[in-house]
Amino acid sequence: MNYSYKGKILISTPDISGDIFSRSVVLIVEHNEGGAFGLILNKKNNQMSGKFKNFFDFKIEVYDGGPVENDKVFFIVKGKKVTELYSDISDEFYLTEDIENIISAVLSGELNIDDVKIFSGYSGWAANQLDQEVERKMWTVVDIYNLDYTLPNDQTLWKSIMQNLGGEYLLWANSPEDISLN
Repeated sequence: MNYSYKGKILISTPDISGDIFSRSVVLIVEHNEGGAFGLILNKKNNQMSGKFKNFFDFKIEVYDGGPVENDKVFFIVKGKKVTELYSDISDEFYLTEDIENIISAVLSGELNIDDVKIFSGYSGWAANQLDQEVERKMWTVVDIYNLDYTLPNDQTLWKSIMQNLGGEYLLWANSPEDISLN
């Protein structure tokens, strides 16, 4: 491996599989010789959102981070570090699994819920797997600056990024969800 995608965004190439990665936007949190770890930024999980409603008396959106270990919960947090158990994503954002401290900080008002994005599961790749998928054009790797990872995103994020890439990506951005209908 000569290059790390850490901190980059993966945009899925449209396909007919209809799986969790179809039209997904993935933030790569870690990528090294051992593999890669990322979180899907634009796929809401209504079932998990309902479970989190039990902790809070306001609406919470939980996102599918990926198909691996859906029983694990991850948080991307913007701003103040309220736990010692975290990994920096950038100067402004960090990742943690520390559910107790995050929930406590939100309930006490130390953290604003709008500065927290919750994920169920993650996206993982074995050694060299992500590199091979990028080579096979399953993913487009992009640098996106000033993207707020905690914003409530849906499929419009995928389409918007595709449109901004221009060229052939405009065709993909405007293709139907089921490309076999095209």
